[in-house]
Amino acid sequence: MLIQPRTRYRYLTCGTRVSFYFVCLATSAPAFAEQQSYTLDPVAVTGTYVPTSTFDTPASLDVVSQEQISDGQVGVNLSEALGRVPGVVVQNRQNYAQDLQVSTRGYGARSAFGIRGIKLLSDGIPASTPDGQGQAASLNLDVAERIEVLRGPASAIYGSNAGGVVQMFTKDGSGPATLGAGTLFGSDGFVKNHLYGQGGNDQAGFVLDASRMDTDGYRDHSAARRDQTFAKVHVRPDDDSRLALTFSTLEQNGTQDPLGQTWAGYKADPRSVSSRAEEYNTRKSIHHQQVGMNYERNFGEATLQFNLYAGQRSVIQYLSIPKGTPPNNRGGGVVDFDREFHGGTVRWVQPITAAPGLLTLTYGVDYDQSRDDRRGYQNYSGNVLGVKGELRRDEVDTATSLDPYVQAHWELERWTFEAGVRHSSMDMEVDDHYLSNGDSSGSKTYQRTTPTASVMYAITPDLNGYLSVGKAFETPTQAEMAYAPGASEAFNFGLKPATSTQYEVGLKMRLAEQARLNVALFEIHTEDEIVVAGSDSGRTSYDNGGKTLRRGLEVGLQAPLAEQWQLNLAYTHLDATYQDDVNATIEKGNRLPGVPRDSLFGELVWRPVAGLSTALEGQYRSQVYVEDSNDQKAAPAYTVFNWRARMEQKLERFTLYEMVRVDNLLDKQYVGSVIVGDSNGRYYEAAPGRSWYAGAGVEYRF
Repeated sequence: MLIQPRTRYRYLTCGTRVSFYFVCLATSAPAFAEQQSYTLDPVAVTGTYVPTSTFDTPASLDVVSQEQISDGQVGVNLSEALGRVPGVVVQNRQNYAQDLQVSTRGYGARSAFGIRGIKLLSDGIPASTPDGQGQAASLNLDVAERIEVLRGPASAIYGSNAGGVVQMFTKDGSGPATLGAGTLFGSDGFVKNHLYGQGGNDQAGFVLDASRMDTDGYRDHSAARRDQTFAKVHVRPDDDSRLALTFSTLEQNGTQDPLGQTWAGYKADPRSVSSRAEEYNTRKSIHHQQVGMNYERNFGEATLQFNLYAGQRSVIQYLSIPKGTPPNNRGGGVVDFDREFHGGTVRWVQPITAAPGLLTLTYGVDYDQSRDDRRGYQNYSGNVLGVKGELRRDEVDTATSLDPYVQAHWELERWTFEAGVRHSSMDMEVDDHYLSNGDSSGSKTYQRTTPTASVMYAITPDLNGYLSVGKAFETPTQAEMAYAPGASEAFNFGLKPATSTQYEVGLKMRLAEQARLNVALFEIHTEDEIVVAGSDSGRTSYDNGGKTLRRGLEVGLQAPLAEQWQLNLAYTHLDATYQDDVNATIEKGNRLPGVPRDSLFGELVWRPVAGLSTALEGQYRSQVYVEDSNDQKAAPAYTVFNWRARMEQKLERFTLYEMVRVDNLLDKQYVGSVIVGDSNGRYYEAAPGRSWYAGAGVEYRF
């Protein structure tokens, strides 16, 4: 970022001077500093659009550093990084055909595939479609400098489907040119090979990265191969401007889908799959390419920020809808679409020097469009199952959003004020070309103005208290609108968005020179919650389900126990219930499925000498209901422990590193994630037993 934050004198008097530049410990393969230090007050831009210390931001905002992302981690799934953030629940499905399940304060918990209800961004460019559906796999952890995670009312400034914001920033090339390679092996046929190069100076830099991951999968019929590439070039044409160009790809061919399990099937053999998965060879292929541009220029004290992006994504997925399903099913058992997407942002950041204190106004507009050429086929031909058969669906779905917004950030002595308003508009248009079964063409526009406001007071230089309130709304996704209840042909244009009012109060405390504690209480009132109306013959329809209430507590702690020891804790309590009787299934007081009441992450890190790090991780999660009635067997609570170690040696121009990791040390059998409301009763996805990973790498600096 070219914008330079302005500091207040009071923050420079505490035991550790606050740094307003986020320090990345390495720019390629992770490296350890000669003397380990912890950044308790990293700078973030998510939520304020200008660099601000997380300690001085009146919102629940956490930064996961590059070291935390890579230190002893496998570097494949976002769950490796986000488990340490309070308020965030990441369930690794052990299914690369369906991606992770990520929720923040309950938003996104009902997603049957991918991520919905949470805004995903990479370098300010959306990784979510305008209707709110995103894929975590598009965020490449190998090139991450940091990940910023925003929860609560402040998320509303990012528009619809932003119950939370997860934004990854990629690293810039810097220092002497470097080439590196690494390899990692593990349980269940896991292999990951990684090649990279990077370098740069004050004027320009580059990053090149490529990796291939193969796995047989813990469960039967869950093998996957993932190829990812990334390239970035940044230049500084002059002292007042910066331009960055990025290109990325994601390729997954024939990724097997093990589906969910029934409770009886899971208990009998957690590695097992439904016979349907093998009969129909359920699988998914993804081809994704994207280019992006970020430009920033200072005009005096003001700054112009501008980005553009475009890409394409092709997906073909073979489902297990059984042969004999009524032939008028418009969807079919094979999903096949080609997506073209593009968009951009223009933002003007203007400090107001005439105002008392430090006042900054931000004006911006976001435009995004996603166009799917979508087809559906039977998943059989004659007596041959798991192949592309007769055409059952042919349409073009176009989602377009245009969102202007304005935000103010004002620091006035001990007070900090944050306020913003955004007008979100999302248009869904369907052009149905499959007229033999009826025309489902039509359009629907969702619009809402979402204000948010926060105030923070510095009680002491090391204790901040804040209050935040905001309104948000969540549009249905294209998949949720695909079928109207009780009508096999109609697109569900009657489905309304869910609207929420959020409240949050919090404290941020520096307990000692290297210790920090964050505490937040929140309450979310939602109307017209989107719920499953029915599921039959491969068709799942949705309806609006009255009111819900979510109340919770988040606690995050970073604390050194001694010179070489570091403790990190993240605790979340979330009570999420329906407030109305909705239908024969949902009664007032029922808990929202997919949402654990309690989650706890703990990490004890030991760094006895430079170049050696080891840690013990613990994760507790309470039981999770799997459907709205709460009558089916809930996924039981579990506690698991993991251990990791990483070593590094420097030999002139070479840097060598080795790592070893053991997950689920006690070989606990547990359900790692659930498929909410699965019509076949296959709700449960088993987590692996004890698993090991070991790897090594080398890099050379020219």
